[in-house]
Amino acid sequence: MTKRLFIAACLFFAAAVCAAQERSTVRVPTPFVENGAPVTLEMVVYKPEGAGPFPAVMFNHGSTGIGNDPSLFKQTWAPERLASWFTQRGWLVAFPQRRGRGQSDGLYDEGFTAKRDHYSCEPALALAGFEHALADLDAAAAWLQRNPDVDARRMEIAGWSRGGILAIAYAGTRPNVFQGAINFVGGWMSDKCPGNAADAINPVTFRRGAAFSQPTLWLYGEKDSFYAIAHSRKNFEAFTAAGGKGSFKAFDLEPGMNGHMLYTQPALWGPAVEAYLAQ
Repeated sequence: MTKRLFIAACLFFAAAVCAAQERSTVRVPTPFVENGAPVTLEMVVYKPEGAGPFPAVMFNHGSTGIGNDPSLFKQTWAPERLASWFTQRGWLVAFPQRRGRGQSDGLYDEGFTAKRDHYSCEPALALAGFEHALADLDAAAAWLQRNPDVDARRMEIAGWSRGGILAIAYAGTRPNVFQGAINFVGGWMSDKCPGNAADAINPVTFRRGAAFSQPTLWLYGEKDSFYAIAHSRKNFEAFTAAGGKGSFKAFDLEPGMNGHMLYTQPALWGPAVEAYLAQ
């Protein structure tokens, strides 16, 4: 393919993606007040073509690596290509940005050290940060349920990295909101934490999803820089031992590619997610 044809093909693909979905940004109210001002969350919504209401996926973002670069906190995570996979199948996709992330109000406070120089491996601090994030999802889910474009009887929760573990735990702690939960390479703290601290954080948190009555879907990539497959399988075993239902799938990405970026590879996970959504 010549360079000119390649550019034309890329432009055609981009135009096709835009034509198949409509992007909007809304402000989600919350019960939180900081410094005397009400806190609202940024929510990016991709809507498929046609008339709603549509089945919906609330897709939750991850961390910012090790949490040592505040400039990353203000980057909105709402990947268009990922959304397109769902909207092309008739699903509305909502990407809530939790407090202090993207253009959301409030302090980003999801388990930092006392100096706020990076995320903490101390279980008490990390788990408190998880609770902070879980409360934000309550506000986002309530907004989604009220949205006239959404069929509240067909809502799924999904997420990548920290968003993945949030999806599983939220489904179990709020069992009557979503009908399914999809976890892309989920975990709260990397298994690189010293002294196996992640074993006191991730399995504990995943077990909170075990109360969810429906099957869940866990998707992981080999050679993940944050979560080794062995660690993630242990998390899944802790979840199922507590009574959770689900399936665990591991994928080999292209040589040299970080398995943590699995969400960018729909050719790998697409068939499993399509079958799951059809249940």
